[in-house]
Amino acid sequence: MLLIMSTAASTSIAHFSTPASLHLSTAKNKKAALLLNSIPTCKITSPPSISKVQYGYGYSKRSSILTGFKPFSSPVMEWQDCTVKMEIDVPVGVAYKLYSDRESIPRWMPFISSVQVLKDKPDLSRWSLKYKALGQELEYSWLARNMQPTPNQKIHWRSLEGLPNRGSVRFFPRGSSSCQVELTVSYEVPQILTPLAAALQPLLESLLRGGLEKFATLAKTFAD
Repeated sequence: MLLIMSTAASTSIAHFSTPASLHLSTAKNKKAALLLNSIPTCKITSPPSISKVQYGYGYSKRSSILTGFKPFSSPVMEWQDCTVKMEIDVPVGVAYKLYSDRESIPRWMPFISSVQVLKDKPDLSRWSLKYKALGQELEYSWLARNMQPTPNQKIHWRSLEGLPNRGSVRFFPRGSSSCQVELTVSYEVPQILTPLAAALQPLLESLLRGGLEKFATLAKTFAD
């Protein structure tokens, strides 16, 4: 039945899309020719193609009258920030130089398992995170770009793929032999998980502070 209906529809469309000149050649009556010339022609157009639209979390399709398909919406994301500060008894230049060595960061940040700077693109680095919580081993990785630093003042980065995050380390001199280090880490979470992320802020703050304490101890060995 569907095939018959389709064939009939195609025949009707083909009839109305036939150029009027063909009708004129067979018309014997001038009035009939004028009548045929007054019939509007129809164009056969293919249905619009259904193209893919990229969302934050995968691909979906545009809504179509033919399919009735409606796209899913990507979750609303929010950035969560965590900042810790610490006075360190080393000159600001020493602290800045040590923190600039990205591959050394796992030495004082225990939840960062590895950082590998790309040989051909030294502003890019691959990071791996491992942490055990609630009896589960959490593992994440991402590719980060180091943004243009300000010597002895600021290092900052943002992820390009993988776990969405960004951050900065700022250095403030406190005399000739000490400085303050301010570490800010930001990560993106779905808005629906914002209360959970807020509840975990003290844990993250504790981890970052513990990392800075280890950094302070390590930096003193470089200053001596």
